[in-house]
Amino acid sequence: MGKKRSGAGLTGPQQAAKFLGVSVLAGVVLAGIAIPGAGALGLAAKGTVEGFDEIPANLKTPPLSQRTTILDAEGGLIATVYSRDRQVVPLTAISPYMQKAIVAIEDSRFYEHGAIDAKGILRAVNRNAQEGGAAQGASTLTQQYVKNVFVEEAGDDETKVREAQEKSLGRKVRELKYSIQVEEELGKKKILENYLNITYFGQQAYGIESAAQRYFSKPAKDLTLDESALLAGVVQSPSRFDPVNDAQEAMKRRNVVLQRMADMKDVSQAEADEAKKKPVTLKVTRPRNGCITAVKGAGFFCDYVRNTFLTDPVFGKTREERAKLWNQGGLTVRTTLDPQSQESVNESIKDHVNQDDKVATAVTLVQPGTGRVLAMGQSKPYGFGKNETQINFSVDKRMGGSNFGFPTGSTFKPFVAAAALEKGVPAGKTYASPHDMEYPSPVQTCGDKPWVNTSHDRVENESESERGPYGMQEAMAKSVNTYFVEMISENGLCPVTEMTTKLGVIPADGTKLPEVPAIALGTEGMSPLTMANAYATFANRGVYCTPVALESITDSHGKALAVPKSQCDRVMSEKTADTVNTLLLGVIDSGTGTAAGLTDRQNAGKTGTTDSRYNAWFVGYTPNMAGATWVGSGGAKQVSMENITIGGQYYDKVYGGGLPGPIWKQAVSGALDGREAPNFVTVGLGPDTGAPTGGGRPTNPAPNKPGKPGKPGGDNKPGGRPGGQTAGAAGGPTGGAGATGGATGGNTPTDPFPGGIIGGLED
Repeated sequence: MGKKRSGAGLTGPQQAAKFLGVSVLAGVVLAGIAIPGAGALGLAAKGTVEGFDEIPANLKTPPLSQRTTILDAEGGLIATVYSRDRQVVPLTAISPYMQKAIVAIEDSRFYEHGAIDAKGILRAVNRNAQEGGAAQGASTLTQQYVKNVFVEEAGDDETKVREAQEKSLGRKVRELKYSIQVEEELGKKKILENYLNITYFGQQAYGIESAAQRYFSKPAKDLTLDESALLAGVVQSPSRFDPVNDAQEAMKRRNVVLQRMADMKDVSQAEADEAKKKPVTLKVTRPRNGCITAVKGAGFFCDYVRNTFLTDPVFGKTREERAKLWNQGGLTVRTTLDPQSQESVNESIKDHVNQDDKVATAVTLVQPGTGRVLAMGQSKPYGFGKNETQINFSVDKRMGGSNFGFPTGSTFKPFVAAAALEKGVPAGKTYASPHDMEYPSPVQTCGDKPWVNTSHDRVENESESERGPYGMQEAMAKSVNTYFVEMISENGLCPVTEMTTKLGVIPADGTKLPEVPAIALGTEGMSPLTMANAYATFANRGVYCTPVALESITDSHGKALAVPKSQCDRVMSEKTADTVNTLLLGVIDSGTGTAAGLTDRQNAGKTGTTDSRYNAWFVGYTPNMAGATWVGSGGAKQVSMENITIGGQYYDKVYGGGLPGPIWKQAVSGALDGREAPNFVTVGLGPDTGAPTGGGRPTNPAPNKPGKPGKPGGDNKPGGRPGGQTAGAAGGPTGGAGATGGATGGNTPTDPFPGGIIGGLED
């Protein structure tokens, strides 16, 4: 009995017979003839040879996955993301040395044979029979390209990748038939171009352009002879011949390629010998992928863009379809991010809150009238390290935000006021507003069953001195809790929940806003983007626009993809919005938000602080920019912001006007620096109050000029005036998510009572 060899366990003659069978098969395939069987050669494997004619002749080449580039509104780079780092280039953009090197070492008879190289197969049969193993392969470049197509199509599915690479006769037969089609349809030059763009060169580099950039930090067209030979040598075994990890082994392989090029007369022997003398000299550009690479502190905005793409049906019916398109890459995504605004947000955050503080802050800016998200930042950077996070505090859970969002405190009160004003309640409405009181009961809900205070829960104001009666303006300026509880109790819960729904004010976990009077005090968890965009509706005189982050997207061929547009709808009358603006100007002029007052333009806003000072907010706006600032506990453990050092500064108590207000002021001041300063349209608030002056500026200037339909007004920048009711591009409505404090001051999503939501002058 003949001695068996290791591996396949076949003797030399048996292996010779097998390889001879393959060569015969190759000849038959090349002739395009169906193979009835070849039992004598051991080739009658069921489902392979017999089914040759049943194999589809049309090889569907999947688009090659490439890197996607995310840009800001001015075309500046934010980040590069990819499933596979690849840049497809034409053959004319690839060094002739590289083209010759890959042909010489992988398929030297490439231009002489068809899809299958019969001589090469016989040569491999002879050598492998002599050595008793599979020492030499016989795949042509065309066959290798076809195999890579199958691997590319498999994507990240490990099972499919294994199937595409399995060493079986069945796969080889399919590969041969598809190779015939490819040779007929593409021709040699296109096959070579496709091969160089699809093949893997190690170090996460797919395709020759990315490989040239990875190892030498230069384009593929500039590769020299020795560099080309090095990269051509890597292809056979990217791990073994990796020049980064084993320069000596890579150099040996390079020199083999150089000699092969000399033997094939691609270069002279002298040229090859000269190149062999050169050391392996690399200039490595490390792979950087994903939103962690984002510049300008825009990692979370980058992540928001990605989630916008993955959740919007405009990019595919299912999330799987959208993910496939995103991972395929090759996209150029232009976003709404305004570089000036983003830089200002980053600076303000850095100046007020440190990365390693016990609490965090998040700031989001949007443009009224367009829904464009202009800036998004937070004090805990995007990442995986200490004091870093991948949770985007600015957005809802479904978009990568926290599980419940953050209770908003008194920043919710303007929504209660807007609902009452829309219902016809006069701006001069007065309520008794005692220091403390039991929640009035019953209160009408949207259904037939009213809310009843069965537990005799109570609400109180921050200060003992806060005792009514109060009118709406003073109650808003001082943030009087009992005033707004009386208001919501008298007018019912349904007008408030209907108003907040129209404003996109939905709890950050996507649940419904509960119909309980305590919502007037901001008990539910929201995201800064939700709050900023809702307040932008006041700035836009009652027209709500869904937030958008995408301006345009083009694919790898420069073809524009459809992007979702901002949907703008009137959700309250101009009079109601102007009245709320007048009320919130008063908060800045003489109320709890004076620390957020801008010096060069009118601004309005509202402070908010929650029980135990776990969260503090300022949400404010000018006619052309709205923003929300939150400071609080970003993790599972709630931190009470009393006797605490934040950003190197000691605070005995943190409240909305004391820290979030100044953060907001610095961020917005820088964002609007050098940009126009339009004024609000204000109204009188009734006989019992006087309208605020808005910082000395005229209170009744001309209304903002409307922009053209579908376009923002003014200069189309954050300083421009809000435009038409359908302005903007790309995006969808925000969601929101709620959780928050019970009577004991906890942060649970079940108890509707705040147990001490802070109001009053320290709000």
